[in-house]
Amino acid sequence: MAIYFISQGHDEIPRWRVAFSDAQLISPREINARLVRGDCVWVMVDGEGWQPLVADLHRRGAAVGVMTHSPSAAEAFKALESGARGYVHALSPPELLRQAQLVIMNQGIWVPPELMARVVGGTFRALGGQAHSQAEELQALTERERAVTLAVLEGQSNKEVARTLGITERTVKAHLGAVFQKLGVRDRMQLVLRLSRLSQSLVNAGED
Repeated sequence: MAIYFISQGHDEIPRWRVAFSDAQLISPREINARLVRGDCVWVMVDGEGWQPLVADLHRRGAAVGVMTHSPSAAEAFKALESGARGYVHALSPPELLRQAQLVIMNQGIWVPPELMARVVGGTFRALGGQAHSQAEELQALTERERAVTLAVLEGQSNKEVARTLGITERTVKAHLGAVFQKLGVRDRMQLVLRLSRLSQSLVNAGED
């Protein structure tokens, strides 16, 4: 497996070099000839055309991560929508960058914690999910677990959920842990993907 870094501004980012000492700086044109399925490619958001590039790399079987100097939920959602599995601040510590790569190489999703809640909400809506869904799987949860789940699907952070429901953040985390265990998911993003598929299947069933 090779590790590539694409930056149209030729900005190598020192911490990136420390994190991935064996990685290669490469141009969008060069990657076309050298990419092998399973390679990891980090794309720097430093100009127009990064989304189509990410989408193309994803289609060709690369594990794609996106780096940016100005993280935002909207940009993170665009990156994930294009096929990226990771979205990180370009100045993140090397240890965090290595952790992010490990996650995306194992088919996980990496987004900064402070953006995850917003990205989750946007992803659920984009996938056609209905936050008010009374699906059978939600009925398997307790009333408070359902309330926490629906708030999370709307894009609320733990702090916002706690404020909305009048409980502590620790209690929110405890409820989420129970929800993850009952529904067989590891994190917020998996929760979104599972319930979005369920919501869409209910819609399709209603159309028959």
